[in-house]
Amino acid sequence: MTGLALAGAILLGLVVWPFEAAAQAPRDNCAACHLETGDERLAAPARDFPQDIHVAKGFGCVACHGGDARQTGVEGMDRAKGFIGKPTRQQIPQLCGRCHSDAAFMKRYNPSLRVDQLAEYATSVHGRRLREQGDTKVATCVGCHPAHSIRPPADPKSSVHPLRVADTCGRCHADAKYMAEYKIPTDQLQKYKTSIHWKTMAEKGDLSAPTCNKCHGNHGAVPPGISWVGNVCGQCHTVMADLFKKSVHAKAFEQMGSPGCATCHENHGIQATTDDMLGLGEKAVCATCHSADDKGGKSAAEMRALIDSLAAESRKARGILVQAERAGMEVSQAQFDLNGAREALVKARNAIHAFKVDAVKTEVTPGLSISAKAYERGVRAIEELGFRRKGFAVSLVIIVALIAGLVVKIRQIERRNGSGPRAPGRGDT
Repeated sequence: MTGLALAGAILLGLVVWPFEAAAQAPRDNCAACHLETGDERLAAPARDFPQDIHVAKGFGCVACHGGDARQTGVEGMDRAKGFIGKPTRQQIPQLCGRCHSDAAFMKRYNPSLRVDQLAEYATSVHGRRLREQGDTKVATCVGCHPAHSIRPPADPKSSVHPLRVADTCGRCHADAKYMAEYKIPTDQLQKYKTSIHWKTMAEKGDLSAPTCNKCHGNHGAVPPGISWVGNVCGQCHTVMADLFKKSVHAKAFEQMGSPGCATCHENHGIQATTDDMLGLGEKAVCATCHSADDKGGKSAAEMRALIDSLAAESRKARGILVQAERAGMEVSQAQFDLNGAREALVKARNAIHAFKVDAVKTEVTPGLSISAKAYERGVRAIEELGFRRKGFAVSLVIIVALIAGLVVKIRQIERRNGSGPRAPGRGDT
């Protein structure tokens, strides 16, 4: 067969396979032969494939490999019927894309699934290197979705389940030897598994927390650029991102070549934020660029003082209200109102990203007012408790005195009437 005829047969097979696959799957003889070969390279895919999502949808081996599954032996591997055996890495994106990029076809099987994966892959760092440089080490479809054992993302066993995405990416990106020629870090996975994002997902069970593809994209994976890394973080942290974009730091960071949010918060090893990050203390990120003598350092210190004052006043108010409540005083309304101070503290911490003292003060001021009122209510409750206790003690003394006086009076009356107790006489027996 000439090369031209072979190419024509393959092209015909690519068009026909998807629509014949469902009909051929029940009579698929490929697996039976592969399991009998004794060659693990051929048998392993046949063992894995029954759990693949494509089998559940009615597709057999020929849907990807071509040929004729109704035949036994080598007769089934007819290149005139599109058989290509093992696709090359360059073929894989188009091979998967012939179904997954066909909206009309995909509607028959999974109408909700996106059909732009191939177009996105072409924009990715992986797709560009594969197409432009012929780099076959880059990720292709089967690098993330293992051929013959593809499962839906919601399946915990899936290689692209949220809890497994980082390990899937890490198979390449955490392998220093494999990644050596690319001269990029290989500690991303290690750092990510110390981050607040991973802890939120793995320990708290929040599968919506960020993992690799949430920030880098999945089929269109690229490293975020310096000028738009804030847009990536802003997908979740919208308030902070909007404030940062309007701040003096946004333009300054871009000019310095510093990647926005990641300059202060890192990227893969993002930790839970604390107030210690603000100001000029030992753990403050502001101190990396600013000192106590410059305007930025003074602003950072002032913002930290405002945050600390609200946190302290809120704690003080909360403490006295709890004390009053444990003593039996009704302070539920004051405790509810104090939640406003907590909200103000959250807003003030967000306002830090505007890098303006006035922005933080605007949020702190009402919080301090709320805390002061709550504290006053707690003081009044404690004072009222003290008044009640004093009143109870005085009342108790009065009651005891009245009882004692009443007993004395009763005895006096009994003696006067002769009915009281008397000493025994001689005639008594």
